[in-house]
Amino acid sequence: MAQVIRKVGIVGAGQMGNGIAQVCAIAGIPVVLNDVAPDRLKEALATINGNMAREISRQRLTEEDKQAALKRISTVDSYDGLSDCDIVIEAATEKEDVKRKIFTALCPSLKPDAIVASNTSSISITRLAASTDRPEKFIGIHFMNPVPRMELVELIRGIATADSTFETSKAFVSKLGKTIAVAEDFPAFIVNRILLPMINEAIYTLYEGVGNVEGIDTAMKLGAHHPMGPLELADFIGLDTCLSVMQVLHEGLADSKYRPCPLLVKYVEAGWLGKKTQRGFYDYRGPKPVPTR
Repeated sequence: MAQVIRKVGIVGAGQMGNGIAQVCAIAGIPVVLNDVAPDRLKEALATINGNMAREISRQRLTEEDKQAALKRISTVDSYDGLSDCDIVIEAATEKEDVKRKIFTALCPSLKPDAIVASNTSSISITRLAASTDRPEKFIGIHFMNPVPRMELVELIRGIATADSTFETSKAFVSKLGKTIAVAEDFPAFIVNRILLPMINEAIYTLYEGVGNVEGIDTAMKLGAHHPMGPLELADFIGLDTCLSVMQVLHEGLADSKYRPCPLLVKYVEAGWLGKKTQRGFYDYRGPKPVPTR
């Protein structure tokens, strides 16, 4: 039987974590945010505040709604502060060893019937569930970035996920006003299985000199009506995340068509990870982005 989600815990207060907290709070559900870095919790609250202020200026939210939502968000510096949550969503970095360590440390603090979810965009839910004490109460809930704006959430069951966990998660995601796509537990699920190889191919097109950064992005914006060019999108996602997903696809499906482009590897090795480091396929340090190739 489906449970009612009355309180949500989120581990990881970065871009994804604060976005998930925002949509939960606006939907009327109390949220508790946790992160290893106390500074990131402060930044998360400031980001949420700024995002909601923008929503007010666009007349999508009222000042009263904003104040009420902010009151629903609290922060804690340990997993014990998540002990009364009905569901805890992990939104940490896209590295399997990091996520597994979090789940192993987190589970002893949770109540026995709490659901544990991962916001992973590519890693096996079955494997992650095995690092918990409750594989039947584990599920993949993959929000898209930026969470407040994107309508879709992928729901992914592991081999052990119970029907009640799936039904509860479905009802929870619907309450947030999101549309659900159910995906099987294969590397990168639906969206990234299709999107990331396209981005990787765009990087190969650049690497092989078929077109420059501007030419490739303009071609896909005007020739395929994409709202953002693939290289601009890669910078927005984070080139380290793009590389992680391609590595998961390459290792998980053992097909050479998923080989990460050497140029993508080189950018990540240089620490040029896109918008978050001010440099990727574009340089963001000036008044407008300038292509780096």
